[in-house]
Amino acid sequence: MSQLKVYYEKEVVPRLKETFSYKNMMEIPKLEKVVLNMGLGEAIHNIKLIDSAVEEMKLIAGQQPVVTRAKKSIAAFKLREGMPIGCRVTLRRDRMYDFFNKLVNVALARVRDFKGLSGKAFDGHGNYSLGIREHIIFPEIDYDKIDAIKGLNVSVVTTARTDEEGKELLRLLGMPFKN
Repeated sequence: MSQLKVYYEKEVVPRLKETFSYKNMMEIPKLEKVVLNMGLGEAIHNIKLIDSAVEEMKLIAGQQPVVTRAKKSIAAFKLREGMPIGCRVTLRRDRMYDFFNKLVNVALARVRDFKGLSGKAFDGHGNYSLGIREHIIFPEIDYDKIDAIKGLNVSVVTTARTDEEGKELLRLLGMPFKN
Protein backbone atom coordinates (compact mmCIF):
# COMPACT_ATOMS: atom_id res chain seq x y z
CA MET A 1 0.00 0.00 0.00
CA SER A 2 1.22 3.49 -0.83
CA GLN A 3 2.64 5.69 1.95
CA LEU A 4 0.29 8.52 1.01
CA LYS A 5 -2.77 6.25 1.24
CA VAL A 6 -1.73 5.12 4.71
CA TYR A 7 -1.22 8.79 5.69
CA TYR A 8 -4.65 9.62 4.25
CA GLU A 9 -6.37 6.91 6.27
CA LYS A 10 -4.55 7.60 9.56
CA GLU A 11 -4.18 11.42 9.54
CA VAL A 12 -6.35 13.09 6.90
CA VAL A 13 -9.63 11.21 7.43
CA PRO A 14 -9.93 12.11 11.15
CA ARG A 15 -9.08 15.78 10.44
CA LEU A 16 -11.64 16.06 7.64
CA LYS A 17 -14.26 14.33 9.79
CA GLU A 18 -13.59 16.81 12.59
CA THR A 19 -13.45 19.89 10.34
CA PHE A 20 -16.62 19.25 8.33
CA SER A 21 -18.40 17.11 11.00
CA TYR A 22 -19.31 14.24 8.70
CA LYS A 23 -21.69 11.68 10.17
CA ASN A 24 -20.93 8.87 7.71
CA MET A 25 -17.46 7.62 6.68
CA MET A 26 -18.57 7.50 3.04
CA GLU A 27 -19.11 11.29 3.04
CA ILE A 28 -15.42 11.97 3.63
CA PRO A 29 -13.81 13.10 0.36
CA LYS A 30 -10.99 11.07 -1.17
CA LEU A 31 -8.91 11.04 -4.32
CA GLU A 32 -10.72 9.26 -7.12
CA LYS A 33 -8.30 9.55 -10.04
CA VAL A 34 -5.51 11.66 -11.53
CA VAL A 35 -5.59 12.35 -15.26
CA LEU A 36 -2.46 13.45 -17.14
CA ASN A 37 -2.89 14.99 -20.58
CA MET A 38 -0.29 16.17 -23.06
CA GLY A 39 -1.63 18.05 -26.10
CA LEU A 40 0.83 18.35 -28.97
CA GLY A 41 -0.31 20.70 -31.71
CA GLU A 42 3.17 20.55 -33.26
CA ALA A 43 2.63 16.83 -33.93
CA ILE A 44 0.74 17.77 -37.10
CA HIS A 45 4.07 18.64 -38.73
CA ASN A 46 6.27 16.14 -36.87
CA ILE A 47 4.67 12.76 -36.07
CA LYS A 48 7.75 11.59 -34.12
CA LEU A 49 6.81 14.02 -31.33
CA ILE A 50 3.88 11.74 -30.42
CA ASP A 51 6.18 8.73 -29.98
CA SER A 52 8.56 10.63 -27.70
CA ALA A 53 5.62 12.12 -25.74
CA VAL A 54 4.15 8.66 -25.19
CA GLU A 55 7.49 7.30 -23.95
CA GLU A 56 8.08 10.28 -21.63
CA MET A 57 4.55 10.14 -20.21
CA LYS A 58 4.98 6.40 -19.67
CA LEU A 59 8.07 7.17 -17.57
CA ILE A 60 6.30 9.92 -15.61
CA ALA A 61 3.08 8.00 -14.91
CA GLY A 62 4.37 4.44 -14.75
CA GLN A 63 1.54 3.36 -17.04
CA GLN A 64 1.07 3.18 -20.82
CA PRO A 65 -0.70 6.33 -22.14
CA VAL A 66 -3.37 6.38 -24.84
CA VAL A 67 -2.78 8.41 -28.02
CA THR A 68 -5.57 10.95 -28.56
CA ARG A 69 -6.73 11.71 -32.07
CA ALA A 70 -8.42 14.71 -33.69
CA LYS A 71 -12.21 14.51 -33.75
CA LYS A 72 -12.67 17.06 -36.54
CA SER A 73 -10.76 18.24 -39.57
CA ILE A 74 -9.66 21.88 -39.43
CA ALA A 75 -8.21 23.12 -42.71
CA ALA A 76 -6.66 26.29 -41.21
CA PHE A 77 -4.47 24.14 -38.93
CA LYS A 78 -3.81 21.47 -41.62
CA LEU A 79 -5.47 19.00 -39.27
CA ARG A 80 -7.38 15.95 -40.50
CA GLU A 81 -9.83 13.83 -38.57
CA GLY A 82 -8.07 10.90 -36.88
CA MET A 83 -4.59 12.45 -36.80
CA PRO A 84 -2.72 11.89 -33.50
CA ILE A 85 -2.52 15.16 -31.55
CA GLY A 86 -1.67 14.15 -27.98
CA CYS A 87 -1.70 11.49 -25.29
CA ARG A 88 -3.32 10.97 -21.92
CA VAL A 89 -3.29 8.55 -19.02
CA THR A 90 -5.68 7.99 -16.10
CA LEU A 91 -4.17 6.84 -12.81
CA ARG A 92 -6.17 5.15 -10.07
CA ARG A 93 -5.50 3.38 -6.74
CA ASP A 94 -1.83 2.93 -5.74
CA ARG A 95 -0.35 4.43 -8.92
CA MET A 96 -2.49 7.52 -8.37
CA TYR A 97 -1.25 7.95 -4.79
CA ASP A 98 2.37 7.35 -5.84
CA PHE A 99 2.13 9.91 -8.66
CA PHE A 100 0.39 12.48 -6.43
CA ASN A 101 3.10 12.05 -3.79
CA LYS A 102 5.84 12.47 -6.44
CA LEU A 103 4.10 15.54 -7.91
CA VAL A 104 3.71 17.31 -4.58
CA ASN A 105 6.99 16.41 -2.91
CA VAL A 106 9.47 16.17 -5.79
CA ALA A 107 8.27 17.70 -9.06
CA LEU A 108 6.69 20.95 -7.83
CA ALA A 109 9.78 21.63 -5.74
CA ARG A 110 11.86 21.60 -8.93
CA VAL A 111 9.83 24.38 -10.62
CA ARG A 112 11.79 27.62 -10.98
CA ASP A 113 10.57 30.47 -8.72
CA PHE A 114 7.79 28.32 -7.26
CA LYS A 115 5.61 30.24 -4.81
CA GLY A 116 2.72 27.80 -4.50
CA LEU A 117 -0.29 26.73 -6.55
CA SER A 118 -3.35 28.88 -7.10
CA GLY A 119 -6.29 27.87 -4.95
CA LYS A 120 -8.71 29.13 -7.60
CA ALA A 121 -8.30 26.32 -10.15
CA PHE A 122 -11.18 24.22 -8.79
CA ASP A 123 -14.14 23.38 -11.02
CA GLY A 124 -16.99 23.87 -8.52
CA HIS A 125 -17.22 20.17 -7.62
CA GLY A 126 -13.97 19.74 -5.67
CA ASN A 127 -11.75 18.75 -8.62
CA TYR A 128 -8.44 20.54 -9.21
CA SER A 129 -6.52 21.10 -12.46
CA LEU A 130 -3.06 22.50 -12.99
CA GLY A 131 -0.81 23.03 -15.98
CA ILE A 132 2.88 22.23 -15.98
CA ARG A 133 4.89 24.12 -18.61
CA GLU A 134 7.96 21.91 -18.59
CA HIS A 135 7.67 18.16 -18.21
CA ILE A 136 11.37 18.00 -17.31
CA ILE A 137 10.57 18.75 -13.65
CA PHE A 138 9.87 15.04 -13.14
CA PRO A 139 12.94 13.08 -12.02
CA GLU A 140 12.35 10.21 -14.50
CA ILE A 141 12.96 12.44 -17.52
CA ASP A 142 16.59 12.51 -18.69
CA TYR A 143 17.23 16.07 -19.85
CA ASP A 144 19.82 14.97 -22.43
CA LYS A 145 17.49 12.55 -24.22
CA ILE A 146 14.48 14.81 -24.82
CA ASP A 147 13.88 16.41 -28.22
CA ALA A 148 11.51 19.20 -27.08
CA ILE A 149 10.14 20.54 -23.82
CA LYS A 150 6.46 19.74 -23.59
CA GLY A 151 3.62 20.96 -21.41
CA LEU A 152 1.39 18.75 -19.31
CA ASN A 153 -2.06 19.10 -17.73
CA VAL A 154 -2.82 17.34 -14.44
CA SER A 155 -6.41 16.96 -13.22
CA VAL A 156 -6.99 15.65 -9.71
CA VAL A 157 -10.52 14.26 -9.38
CA THR A 158 -11.92 13.92 -5.86
CA THR A 159 -15.22 12.76 -4.38
CA ALA A 160 -15.64 16.12 -2.60
CA ARG A 161 -18.93 17.91 -3.22
CA THR A 162 -17.61 21.48 -2.83
CA ASP A 163 -14.41 23.32 -3.67
CA GLU A 164 -13.82 24.04 0.02
CA GLU A 165 -13.84 20.32 0.88
CA GLY A 166 -11.65 19.47 -2.11
CA LYS A 167 -9.13 22.19 -1.25
CA GLU A 168 -8.91 21.06 2.36
CA LEU A 169 -8.40 17.44 1.26
CA LEU A 170 -5.58 18.39 -1.12
CA ARG A 171 -4.02 20.76 1.43
CA LEU A 172 -3.93 17.99 4.04
CA LEU A 173 -2.37 15.65 1.48
CA GLY A 174 0.46 18.17 1.00
CA MET A 175 -0.58 20.28 -2.01
CA PRO A 176 1.21 23.67 -1.60
CA PHE A 177 -1.48 26.32 -2.10
CA LYS A 178 -0.47 29.98 -1.91
CA ASN A 179 -3.99 31.28 -1.11
